[in-house]
Amino acid sequence: MARTILQRAWYGDTIPAFLRTEEDRILGRIASRTSAEMVLAQRDAWMREIRILKRSLTGLDGRVYLEFEIPRMGRRIDAVLLINGIVLVVEFKIGENYYYRHALDQVCDYALDLKYFHKGSHDAAVVPILVATEAPAVGWTLAEHSRVAGLYHPIRTNESGLKDRLHQIVSQVSGNWIDPDSWENAPYQPTPTVIEAARALFNNHSVADIARHDAGAQNLTRTTGQVEAIIEDCAARKRKAICFVTGVPGAGKTLVGLSLAARRSDPQLDQHTVFLSGNGPLVAILQEALTRDAHQRQKQSGKAVTKGEIRARVKSFIQNVHHFRDEAVRDPDNPPHDHVAVFDEAQRAWNYEKTCQFMKQKKGVSDFNYSEPEFLIRTMDRHREWAVVVCLVGGGQEINTGEAGIGAWLESACRSFPDWEICLAPEFTDPEFGAESLKPILRESRQVQWCDDLHLNVSMRSFRAEKVSGFVNALLDLDANRARQYADRILDRYPVFITRDLDGAKEWVRQQAYGAERYGMVASSQAERLKPYAIDVRYAIDPVQWFLNEKDDVRSSYYLEDAASEFDIQGLELDWCLVAWDGDFRCGDGGWGHFQFRGSRWEKIRKEERRKYQKNAYRVLLTRARQGMVIFVPPGNRNDPTRAPDFYDGTWQYLRSAGLPVL
Repeated sequence: MARTILQRAWYGDTIPAFLRTEEDRILGRIASRTSAEMVLAQRDAWMREIRILKRSLTGLDGRVYLEFEIPRMGRRIDAVLLINGIVLVVEFKIGENYYYRHALDQVCDYALDLKYFHKGSHDAAVVPILVATEAPAVGWTLAEHSRVAGLYHPIRTNESGLKDRLHQIVSQVSGNWIDPDSWENAPYQPTPTVIEAARALFNNHSVADIARHDAGAQNLTRTTGQVEAIIEDCAARKRKAICFVTGVPGAGKTLVGLSLAARRSDPQLDQHTVFLSGNGPLVAILQEALTRDAHQRQKQSGKAVTKGEIRARVKSFIQNVHHFRDEAVRDPDNPPHDHVAVFDEAQRAWNYEKTCQFMKQKKGVSDFNYSEPEFLIRTMDRHREWAVVVCLVGGGQEINTGEAGIGAWLESACRSFPDWEICLAPEFTDPEFGAESLKPILRESRQVQWCDDLHLNVSMRSFRAEKVSGFVNALLDLDANRARQYADRILDRYPVFITRDLDGAKEWVRQQAYGAERYGMVASSQAERLKPYAIDVRYAIDPVQWFLNEKDDVRSSYYLEDAASEFDIQGLELDWCLVAWDGDFRCGDGGWGHFQFRGSRWEKIRKEERRKYQKNAYRVLLTRARQGMVIFVPPGNRNDPTRAPDFYDGTWQYLRSAGLPVL
């Protein structure tokens, strides 16, 4: 009797056992794992895949896994074969007569995912295979990826050619011996993008499924559990609390918030949770990504559900914080439906002056008298029995005027809501979060509860190098020696190059990307003299199209034509980045020079607050890449006084002195 070897796969067994087992029994094992109603087309596709594999695996030994789950992507691999220490990733396109690029990208993504995130596959040879059953036979070469040892470029074959391809690969690739049982039980340690995380959580994966498990990272599951315990305690004791989750850039704060909201997204629950963000591009991208993904899944399952219906559900738990605020103003007496509100990047909420000015000028509310933090807490305080506000707090990322900082939340809670409990980690008063001056208040307040697990101290944005944020901080602090020390530690795993050739920079990011890894060009919103290179930051991109559309869409990031600014990309990430560095932020003998372009010339920025925002803009741009980046510094032009070489040469020399190699 066939045994279930790997819970991650819907079917798993030895190849000999697979060949002996009746097709209907294998199909039954697979079908028993699906919670959706199985449509006829899906059943027939599975049956044909089983028959093709039975013919193709004759004479081979190893293990076969069908419908292998990739939680980071919220998808399943059609088949994974473990033969002679080789991991073969097989994607079937039943009935297809062409090897489409999106299908090649798909199987490459699966292979890359196993190579990077499945511990048992780290040192294995991983070969992706696309089977377009009706496509013509094509020539092939077995080529290892130049950047990732043991990862191969995809093999294309039709149904009749799969058997020969498998036998040829097994004979040509020298794989390290893998113990099948150890491989099957090896942990899966993903680091998802925020979009991938949202998709997975929306499809009922837990944060444990999509978070790293290595001991070097703060346990996201523990942090999420701590916040959930606070919510449960408040609900049980009929109390109200404001909870601060702090962390370094990319540590997973947004992931914690999305997890809380996704687990409580049912409108019927009395603990319904809403995820709120003032980051308009992030909200729009997440809403559209979840809507597209869910609509595609519904189509595949044969259900007739409109995008509008799906989008309505998505918007019930991911909303723009300003829309949430405006609705509370329109209905000033009743509490919101949500008992729990999660505020992403809470330090960027508007201060008293900006909020009052906006409400008066844009909304016609002349008597509005609160900062955004105080009004939002006041809105949740309308609940008679209990409520929880969760503030996700980052440091050093303020990039716009009128941002209140995290102190405004704490001051409001202490001043106006003395019955609310305040839960935070000791790191809350670290300088990067701007709350040092509040230490006396925290020491004396009886509202405060200290919780160690509310701080995430290791960046997860880059799974290749956790020290990238430290490198960027040293670079922007003009500490070349410390930056070089970081560079020595990260550049072998996280390549960073500098160049003065824009075309060469574009070609580099294209060559680095494997499968559908996303790459794009970013630039400061003040970088107005990049126009000679056809980079016009005054042109407003559509962030949804830029982040979500495919390689054949001119509006997508893949085209490397439109640059995203710090406002478009904050809170999001790319696999590979091209950072275009203009003369607005230039290095000279006196340190960083801060400039804005007005009319026909550069003017110095003199206000300290605006200088800080500009520096933070470059901090955002330099920390968006998960795997590596190239920095383009223009050479300047002696015949153009707005692009004098002196505006750029100092920055170029400084970046070289910080240990960055020239492309």
